[in-house]
Amino acid sequence: MRERHENQRRDGDFWVFGYGSLMWRPGFDFIESALAHVQGYHRSLCIFSHVHRGTPERPGLVLGLDHGGSCQGVAFRVAGERREATLAYLRERELVTSVYLEKTLSVEFSEGAQVSALAYVVDRAHPQYAGRLPVAEVTRLVSGARGAFGDNPAYVRNTYEHLLRQGIHDEELAAVTRSLDAASCRVEGLRAAE
Repeated sequence: MRERHENQRRDGDFWVFGYGSLMWRPGFDFIESALAHVQGYHRSLCIFSHVHRGTPERPGLVLGLDHGGSCQGVAFRVAGERREATLAYLRERELVTSVYLEKTLSVEFSEGAQVSALAYVVDRAHPQYAGRLPVAEVTRLVSGARGAFGDNPAYVRNTYEHLLRQGIHDEELAAVTRSLDAASCRVEGLRAAE
């Protein structure tokens, strides 16, 4: 498989690495996808969302590829003739507030092949960078937030469930999902008691 991936790069196809909602809602045409991982970055709910999953008045939290560790995700191979359209779509989606930096990272597939892939890495100097927050604070921020792409809890749950279906365990998302479920049960219990 190593040779096949390298040949595709020479033909003008390119790769996009998804670690959050791109995994379950890429929004662009691709030829193939495969589980892959990157070194030196990890998935984290570290970005205050002012557009897609929150507002400036009531920010939510979305995932960023933050420095340190490693991250399993999905690499998508896009046909060379779809490059400009795909880049335009991704830039409109990911760079709406410039909290992400567009980078090319080395991604590795399970059998050892490596390719260069486009990825969106959090800009730690951006005002929307939240850093690492306690689970209780993440839960509070996510619970009531809603933005142009829908509500924040659904985004977290969809990502977590998709990771599970791919056989990827993410302890941070597992803890936040458990906390969101517990908070939701408490709210339902209060409503039932009224």
